[in-house]
Amino acid sequence: MSEKTVVLSFSGGLDTSICVPLLKERYGFDRVVTVAVDVGQPEEEVKMATDKGRLISDLHYTLDAKEAFVKNHIFPAIKANGSYEGYPMGTSLARPLIAEETVKIAKKEGATAIAHGCTGKGNDQLRFDFIFRLHGFEIIAPMREMNLTREWEIEYAEKHNIPVPVVKDKPWSVDENIWSRSIEGGKLEDPAYHPPEEIYHWTIAPRDGPDTPEAITIEFKLGVPVALNGVPMDGISLINKLNTIAGRHGIGRNDMVEDRILGLKARENYEHPAATVILAAHKDLERLTLTRQELAFKVGVDDKWSELAYMGLVYEPLYLALNAFIDTTQRRVNGTVDLELFKGSVRILGRSSPDALYSNDLVSFDSTTLDQAHAIGYSVFFGLQARMVQKK
Repeated sequence: MSEKTVVLSFSGGLDTSICVPLLKERYGFDRVVTVAVDVGQPEEEVKMATDKGRLISDLHYTLDAKEAFVKNHIFPAIKANGSYEGYPMGTSLARPLIAEETVKIAKKEGATAIAHGCTGKGNDQLRFDFIFRLHGFEIIAPMREMNLTREWEIEYAEKHNIPVPVVKDKPWSVDENIWSRSIEGGKLEDPAYHPPEEIYHWTIAPRDGPDTPEAITIEFKLGVPVALNGVPMDGISLINKLNTIAGRHGIGRNDMVEDRILGLKARENYEHPAATVILAAHKDLERLTLTRQELAFKVGVDDKWSELAYMGLVYEPLYLALNAFIDTTQRRVNGTVDLELFKGSVRILGRSSPDALYSNDLVSFDSTTLDQAHAIGYSVFFGLQARMVQKK
């Protein structure tokens, strides 16, 4: 008989690490293939996942998907001003791509199932399941199926001599990619708990930022950033550079209670310095280049796009249709935005665009190009019905 193979979406963290022995002991698989997908994690984390995968699984793959992540997921998010309940999405944007890359390996290895380390309380289970089911794979999820606790997982890992980057007194669960870093778990599950500075790695405390503001310029073409301070850059380089610049000014922290897809409220902490700055600049440039009607309609489109992206429903027909509309609007979102970074805040200094709908001549109080008397007739009818109601 051929070996029964399962492919495991692997991060090297606590949950996915203990899945390797569990898939053999509890689920009867003969062969566990692990897949780590690099979407911008720290190099040491990618190396850790690679080394651990090779150590504890039967076969391991590490795939570099950073370019695809930026082009196919982050850039669309910028165009859509992608945010969920007030913060720039990061983890949710990466999950469909990670799932797709895992599916490729599952097909290559002839796997009968795909496994992940998601719990039954979070969002990621749904994002992964959607993609895996789309491709017709059986799904194994030990964390939710066995109703495991983090304490049990840590003890199980110790019994099986599996090294995990978690200790009982600091059980933070961290997910990081090039666009965002999320921290949850442990004492952070208490919404009243004040998070210690040690959970932040990308940003310093705003109060500790430089005492002198820093001015930067971002150039956009077709709605996506293409240059920083006049230097053309690819998406990966620009985001990495801006993460460093904005992070040292303490920009891009969110500590919030978030509504998960299942309806549970969860306390979440995020860092996203580059995303915060880029989205602020992009939204400002849109106001210069898009019409009033486009802007008003796009608010609802952006919100719905963000909701679908948060859920990971990237094959939902509406998601694809919204992207088509958004791409149409972005043809005119070209230009530069000057910003000031200072102690946790981002301030727009100025903006310019060859596609600006702004006219110095028409708006100026010193110009006579537009005859102001033409506004009198408009003013007569303006608010007519409201005035009639008040008279009655």
